[in-house]
Amino acid sequence: MKSTFLTVEAAGPVATITLTQPDVRNAFSDEVIADITRAFSWVGAQAQVRAVVLAAEGPAFCAGANLNWMRAMADYTREENLVDAGKLAEMLRVIYTCPKPTIARVQGDVYAGGMGLVACCDMAVAASHAGFCLSEVKIGLIPATISPYVIRAMGPRAAHRYFLTGERFDAAEALRTGFVHQVVEAEALDSAVDGLLKHLLSASPAAVQACKKLVLDVAGREVDEALIAETVAGIADIRASAEGKEGVQAFLNKRKPSWLGG
Repeated sequence: MKSTFLTVEAAGPVATITLTQPDVRNAFSDEVIADITRAFSWVGAQAQVRAVVLAAEGPAFCAGANLNWMRAMADYTREENLVDAGKLAEMLRVIYTCPKPTIARVQGDVYAGGMGLVACCDMAVAASHAGFCLSEVKIGLIPATISPYVIRAMGPRAAHRYFLTGERFDAAEALRTGFVHQVVEAEALDSAVDGLLKHLLSASPAAVQACKKLVLDVAGREVDEALIAETVAGIADIRASAEGKEGVQAFLNKRKPSWLGG
């Protein structure tokens, strides 16, 4: 797909979506939101794609809302704000539910709505100099639309602090709270992402997708008869699937499974 605001490369099993507006710190506008939504919808539908990397150019990963977009929103009615926020919510949902595993490659600062982008990805690797901030309260707003994903990523206790104070925190703190999974020096960022991709690409494609859905379906739910029945059905289905049978036979016969060229 073509876009003024990002690039999409899908050569082989890895697709990379890169935000390409370093001059505005890769900030959101309604056009950017629409293009990110389309990009993730597109890569999620590509049969050959087995993993997706979300990256950005310049010193900032994403600084939240574009100033011009904020100026336009300042005069919106409540009804107009509902429509506008709904588009951001849909973008976040599409990223979060992308059927392929997603990795945020955080090379720089992440502010406000940009925190939602990182939180919606399955994994996040950050450069050690990156800063993070849920700054909405500083301008009289709240991080409402991104909150379901950010709270899942950092936990409610950390969210209480950083939603309420709007203070900036560093990559080490992002790692401590669980918001990112790994922090490395800038020059090691690609190597760290490649390490995660190596693990993803060595696993059964169908099992990886099923595991992602499993987490989305099970997280936060009460362990009751309905959930137990769903998980029993889940393992029965995957055991009876072609890749499930192939993987078990490959393990028992000490050979590579077919997805590794065995």
